[in-house]
Amino acid sequence: MSEETTPPPARKRRVVLGPQDAAAERIVVPEEAPEEEALGATLRPRSFDEYVGQLAVVDNLKIAIDAAKRRGESLEHVLFYGPPGLGKTTLATLIARDMGRSPRLTSGPTLDKPKDLVGILTSLATGDVLFIDEIHRLGGVVEEFLYPAMEDFRVDIVMDSGAYAKTYKIPVERFTLIGATTRAGMLSAPLRERFGLVYHLDYYSDDELQQIVKRSAGMLEIPIDTEGAATIARRSRGTPRIANRLLRRVRDYAEVRADGRITRDVADEALRREGVDARGLDRLDRAFLRTIADQYRGGPVGISAIAATLTEDTETLEDVVEPFLLKIGFVTRTASGRKVTPLAYEHLAMAMPPEFAAQQRLL
Repeated sequence: MSEETTPPPARKRRVVLGPQDAAAERIVVPEEAPEEEALGATLRPRSFDEYVGQLAVVDNLKIAIDAAKRRGESLEHVLFYGPPGLGKTTLATLIARDMGRSPRLTSGPTLDKPKDLVGILTSLATGDVLFIDEIHRLGGVVEEFLYPAMEDFRVDIVMDSGAYAKTYKIPVERFTLIGATTRAGMLSAPLRERFGLVYHLDYYSDDELQQIVKRSAGMLEIPIDTEGAATIARRSRGTPRIANRLLRRVRDYAEVRADGRITRDVADEALRREGVDARGLDRLDRAFLRTIADQYRGGPVGISAIAATLTEDTETLEDVVEPFLLKIGFVTRTASGRKVTPLAYEHLAMAMPPEFAAQQRLL
């Protein structure tokens, strides 16, 4: 009888998170988690009068919609581009509602075959609104089916092949396509040029976010004072979706550890526990800055070296961490790599290396 042996312990394997996984673990990313979709829909404005921010965009949209309604025509095709979480889907819904229609919602990644798009286009009625989120992720073949549909309101289908090939032109009703993208540079020129109305959505101010927080708190029946709303707004990274998420986290803390009312002190403590500081930076943001500031003496340093030091994926750092740090001026990109700015040293309460300080004086 052979002696029983104990198998060796399994080796631990480090799992590198992709951008979507990393975003799901962070509270201050603008991507919407699946469980937030239903709640986010209930907090969205029901009319342009309730919409906060993007004043120039909303005003121009109202004029275009009113003019189209007076002429009895469909609205021109609309393209929204800008960072995620700023209200592109909300604006598309409001446009459809103002035109007296219910929007047909889909996204670029789900339209992987031409028949998927053709089925949607041929089922549209006159004046309907089709919204395609992440339109930059449409496949090339699918995108080409959109060209005649947007311009001539028809779909060209080729049957058979070779000498027997025939093109059938199927008419579609006049509709309005609303596209949304976070990466306008990835849109092909032919597709981009077919949109009559193109608007860029920018980050919101603290005052606008404070209005959004107070409105959302009222809809969720959360007691909140002005200073509590302002505290949440300042840490929301200019993004309404993040503001609503932080509001829900502060509500949980207020109900369990306070009297249920959100004040400045309650919001400060709740967000401190979540690792969100006064500028809206979380632990990964600060680790990114400290790596450059401390280990690489302020930079420049390549993104691969930073990723290796943090044991993070480079795509995660480029897509999830860097954009906001670039926006607030804590990081700059140069031909030789990433560099932190004096603002980052000040925020981290770190002393600048002598050579970095001397370089800044020369600049």
